[in-house]
Amino acid sequence: MAKQKQSDKEVEMSFWEHLEELRWHIVRSVIAVVVLSVVAFLNRKLVFDMLVLAPGKADFFTNRMLCKAGELLNIEAICMDDLNLQIININMSGQFLTHMYISFITGLILAFPFVLNEVWRFVRPALREGEARYSSGAVVISSALFFLGVLFSYFLIVPLTINFLGTYQVSETVANQISLQSYISTVISVIFAVGLVFELPILIYFLTKIGLITPAFMRRNRKYTVVILLIVSAIITPPDVFSQVLVVIPLMGLYELSILVSDRIVKKQARMEKG
Repeated sequence: MAKQKQSDKEVEMSFWEHLEELRWHIVRSVIAVVVLSVVAFLNRKLVFDMLVLAPGKADFFTNRMLCKAGELLNIEAICMDDLNLQIININMSGQFLTHMYISFITGLILAFPFVLNEVWRFVRPALREGEARYSSGAVVISSALFFLGVLFSYFLIVPLTINFLGTYQVSETVANQISLQSYISTVISVIFAVGLVFELPILIYFLTKIGLITPAFMRRNRKYTVVILLIVSAIITPPDVFSQVLVVIPLMGLYELSILVSDRIVKKQARMEKG
């Protein structure tokens, strides 16, 4: 009875009341991002020396592991023991603005689950009871997938991308001196892109729910997906099969997981229609 009264109250909410509720969800999200951004700003050495700039150094964990793998497999191309990027700053306010920008991005990444939860709390009343129940774990799963994508990108794709783009030369007479802004934009864009790509199962879940995607369609186009992923991995990794496989296998696993999610939704909808 209490739930029914609450539901009736939510239905009777006016446009301005919905707008006011949305405003407070946004305010809470912004506060969370700002607080975590300030924390990141105050920990400059940790954020920059130990996190952001670390993948560009030869002693980074992934780079050392790839070197060991290269020695075992006799593949010299994946060893980055001579990686020594010269990162420079050419703008007077460049380092300070970069510090603020990275602090904001760090705060945004750390606050992602909270922001997502605020979005879910605003959207949830508009869902039917069955939809809300089946989607109750969406925030936790989405957050876990996003952070998994961020970690996968940071520890694998980012070092491979930096090694390839940072050491590529059209001529030995042209030295690479990477600007701080260029380095930062590359790292951040790759991390966010992969983090969002890891949300594919969630996206497929909703696309299947509304009938735009089917598991049969995804299985039928699996070979095209493999080709696309191979092309992408060939661009961002050193020119050897081992590095490409390191990148492609997890992404293909993600695609296969999305097929399973889509298949489960279709079967569940079929059972509900029969019942």
